[in-house]
Amino acid sequence: MRHIVNTAQEQAWNGYEGEHWARHQERWDAVNGGFDRPLLTAAALSDRDQVLDIGCGAGRTTRLAAQQVPDGAVLGLDLSEPMLTRARASARREGVGNVSFVRADAQVHDFVPGAHDVAISRFGVMFFDDPVAAFANIARALRPGGRLAFVCPAEARDNEWLQALVELGDVLPVGGFGAPGGPGMLSLSEPDAVRSLLSAAGFEHVEVARAQAYGTWGRDAEDATEFMLGSGPGRHLLGQVDERARERARHKLTGILRAHRSDGAVRLRSSAWLITAHRPN
Repeated sequence: MRHIVNTAQEQAWNGYEGEHWARHQERWDAVNGGFDRPLLTAAALSDRDQVLDIGCGAGRTTRLAAQQVPDGAVLGLDLSEPMLTRARASARREGVGNVSFVRADAQVHDFVPGAHDVAISRFGVMFFDDPVAAFANIARALRPGGRLAFVCPAEARDNEWLQALVELGDVLPVGGFGAPGGPGMLSLSEPDAVRSLLSAAGFEHVEVARAQAYGTWGRDAEDATEFMLGSGPGRHLLGQVDERARERARHKLTGILRAHRSDGAVRLRSSAWLITAHRPN
């Protein structure tokens, strides 16, 4: 594995954050799984495609893509060893044989040039230290005419789970989740900036479409609150205040989420950009 340049992300995803996602794979898939079908439809996979899954995490999209390329293969790439361990175990348990997983930094990984037909990602491309360099490296991994398809969060105001955390601003030091243009969750939330970025990285025919889906965060408000505040961002916020403020935050968030419970679960709407592009022929 070449030198990793995204060292802060490597530390996070090989520490508590990655362990939390690996331990709660099914719950995170319930949160984000509504974007799987739009992503794979946009990727337009065919039987023999060689697919690259960037920021594959615990491998849900990697395995779904593998089912659509029975005569091809899918390579999942991620920084997180805990999540990749879970991904490999899930693939073995489900009998998905045409997948492989590599721990690497997509920004600098030494891809075989032109080895892949398609690159996909479900919320795995927002944290690059140098996004132009990262997407240029991904472009080199694609054959001429190869396709890129990914989903990334849209504006914070259109994501109900982010808004729920923002409403805790009188209790917790909620200072934002990454501004457009800089490393962070919302770094790709401005479509015009994404078009410019991908063009600078060597892609063409960049298309941006909005996609929305409801994710399941818990069986009730209390369960969803513990899960949300136990995630990396929630734990970070709680760690900056005393126990009294933590209890106030839990109580307030539970009240907010209670309004989103229906049919035995708490569901929150997420809004994302579905972005496609091509490497020039």
